[in-house]
This record gives sequence, structure tokens and C-alpha cells, in this order.
Amino acid sequence: MSLRRILTLPSHLNALGAYTSLSAARFYGYYTKRRLHGTAVRLTDGVFTGLSDNRLPMPWIEAWRLQQEKKNVASDEAKPQARDLTPKKMSDSYHRVVLPLGRDPWLSDTYINASGHIRLGTIFMDLDALSGIIVYKHTGPGVTAVTAALDRITIAHPLTEICDLEYSGQVTYASGRSSVEITCKVARARDQGEPSKAEDVLLTCTFTMVALDGNTKKSVAIPPLLWSNPEEEKIFKAGEAKALAKKRKLKTSLLETEPNDPESALIHKIWLRQVAYRDPNNSIRQPANVISMSKTRLSTASIMQPQYRNRHQTMIFGGFHLKQTFELAFCCASSFAHARPTFISADPCTFRNPVPVGSVLYLTATVVYTDPPLLELSEEESEPQQKDSKDPVTRLHVRVDSKVRDVEHGIAKPTGQFNYTFSVPKSVKVLPHTYQEYMMYIDARRRVQLGDVQDRQDHPDTELWQLQRLQPAEHVNLTE
Repeated sequence: MSLRRILTLPSHLNALGAYTSLSAARFYGYYTKRRLHGTAVRLTDGVFTGLSDNRLPMPWIEAWRLQQEKKNVASDEAKPQARDLTPKKMSDSYHRVVLPLGRDPWLSDTYINASGHIRLGTIFMDLDALSGIIVYKHTGPGVTAVTAALDRITIAHPLTEICDLEYSGQVTYASGRSSVEITCKVARARDQGEPSKAEDVLLTCTFTMVALDGNTKKSVAIPPLLWSNPEEEKIFKAGEAKALAKKRKLKTSLLETEPNDPESALIHKIWLRQVAYRDPNNSIRQPANVISMSKTRLSTASIMQPQYRNRHQTMIFGGFHLKQTFELAFCCASSFAHARPTFISADPCTFRNPVPVGSVLYLTATVVYTDPPLLELSEEESEPQQKDSKDPVTRLHVRVDSKVRDVEHGIAKPTGQFNYTFSVPKSVKVLPHTYQEYMMYIDARRRVQLGDVQDRQDHPDTELWQLQRLQPAEHVNLTE
């Protein structure tokens, strides 16, 4: 059978080619071997096979039949059973997988975009799958673990070539209650036995997972984490501090408190500029590069198909949800700026409600803040300017609001708010109009300022403007 013949097989077989990481020879050999049945290799859409081999314990049709019969469709590992809550070490949950991106060209179908850059959305999806493997190493069987939150992600060292990547991670904080922090890392894969270097690390991110009872869906206790050396103690203490900081931050949210005095003054200042733009007797006119926030919105609606489900069968995989929001944010940024965005960071986000298989997921992306901004609090009346007018760079903060409905379009449930920052090689600015838009603007401004503080702490020897000028280039694989 020729390769052309393989690629024109019926859709239910040909679809395998989009999701598998098999090399051309293995792909060819799979169909040329004599088989007495039509069962395909079990694959998870879009996730590297090394992270998905054991994710789906049964075919969807079997899970669907059990669901219709009101039976438990959870995997054996998630069904309630006697559990061991003995404290565990960090090394007990360590997991490492090598993505052979440099050795297997067929992987480019899933991981490389049209411009030859690595698709970060797919990397994010893999990392959520990796955290799922790690959490069960720590909790053991008898619980259902779900993704609850994701901390800030930044690019540590841009890749300069397509190469094998190493995914690794472990539990870094667990108090013994229901939540657990998992830190994952993506780095250039070195040869076996060769130690990795700091400059090999592409990015590091932290997931928060929550353990639930498989029947009641209520939180359950998990084994506490032990540290065995000063370095692990430092990591544990950092995780503990982050957990406390998240609780404090909730109290200062704009949903809980009004804008402070300087923020209220800024809102009034922008509103006055907006009034001036509309006044025919005023010489000030709205520049072409100042765009109303309402005109930046980009929305999608998609039905959640079974191939995107998690190991618990009835809900959508959190990594797929994350990937969808990231790619919509990228499209929103490029539509707003008419330029190719470069990813800078993803802000902390929380998964508020699960997304059931068969539901409709609605995503709305909006450019809510630009830096340099239209106006800022200062005694000077002039607008903030680019550092280099001949080579402008603007940071765009894109917010993606997510909600889910059933097919009958009953009550909508919010599933999360996702915030991404990109840079573009143009001078563009966003202008809020309504009170809701002003609140989105102030919230984004806070996030950007908080991120700047963190960047200064992480890179004390680098000027902040240099960190922000991550320009897209042919030799840097950052975007999408």
C-alpha cells in the first residue's frame, strides 16, 4: 500500500494521522500489517502519546452507554477505595518525558505552526497532561484530580532551533488537604546522562490540582509533602507563600473592592479624553492607532467532542481548554494590531467550572490594555511615548472570558478568565468606553504592573524594556 493510499483512507482512519506522533515508517507499517480486527491505536487528540497512553481507560462509546445506564464511568483509579495518606517525598512524584521534536519530523504536524515556530498552545496542553500523571503519583488511586488553577508563565530562554524537548515535573507543595501544587518544566533535551543547563529551560509553570471524591465530587485529603534537603524546603515554602498570596489577592479583586484613588483619577482622565475626541469644537481628534475596546473583541463557539475528554470520561480536558483560549488570544492580538504577536506571558488563571462533553464552549477575547497606554497618571499632559519611535513595540494584554452551556442552551456557567500578554512591532492603543470596560482596563493594568515587579525580581540584571522587546524573528520559536 502506498503512502498516498494511506493518506486517502476513510476519514475515521485518516484522522489518526493528525494526532499521532508516529514516524512515517511506523505510520506506513501500521496499516500494512495484517490485522483481523479494526481496532485503532488508542490516541488522545493533540496530546503527545507519551503523556496519553493511559489517560483514557475505555472507548467513548462504552463510557456513553454506562452514562446512559446511570452507572459510574470513572476509571478504576478514581473510584473510592481505601487510601494511603502516608506523607510522600517530592521525588516520589517526579516524571520525565522526552518529546522527540528534532528526531521525528511527523511531530511537526502537531507542534509546529505555519511560520515554523513551536505552538505554545500545544505545549500548554501537554503540560496539563503531565501534571495529571504527576498528581496521581502523589495521591494514589481512589480520587478524582482536576485542574483548578495555573500560575504565571513566561518564556525563560527562547529556543533558537527545533530540537527534542524534555517535559519534567513533580509535586512541590501539598499541605495534606485537598489541593496540590505541581511544577512543570520544558527544556531542551540533552543526551542521556548529560546534565541540563539553566539556558536550556524554555519555560516553567505551576498547576494547582484538587482531589475530589469520585462519587460525591467533594474535596478529599491527600498525602502531605515532605522535603528532604534545604533546596526542597525552599521550594515547599515558596509554594506555601503562593497559596497564601492567592487568598489575599481575592480580597483586593475589583469584584470585592472599588478602584483606589489613583485608579479612579486615571479613569476620569481617560473619560475626559474620550469626551474631547467627540467634541466637534475641540481640536483633539482620535488618532488612527487608538482603537475602541469594543472593536477588539473576537468570539468563538464550539461543541465539545469526546476526543477532547479527560480521563474521567465526561468532562473536557483542561489542557485543551487552555489551548483554545491561548490561540484565540493570539488571533485577537493579531487582528487588533495587524501584526504578528510574540508571546510574553500568561497570567494566573482559575478554572471555575468543568466543561462537560457535548456542551457548547463560548470564548470571547478582548484587548483590554496596551503599554505604552493612551494616558497615565502624571503631571505631564503629553501622552506616554514609545522608547524608540522608529522601532515601536507595544505590549498587548488580551483577556479571554470563557463560559459553557448545554446544547439546549440552558443556564450559562463561567469556566474561567484567561489573560495573556503579547508584544507587537507597532504603536497601537486601546480606549475603554463603558464602566465595565474601564474595570477590565484597570484589572489588566494591575496584572501588567504585578508582572513587571515579578520580572524585575527574576531578572535583576536586565532592563525591563529589554524583557518586553521580545521581537518575532526567524531564529526564535516563541509564537502560537
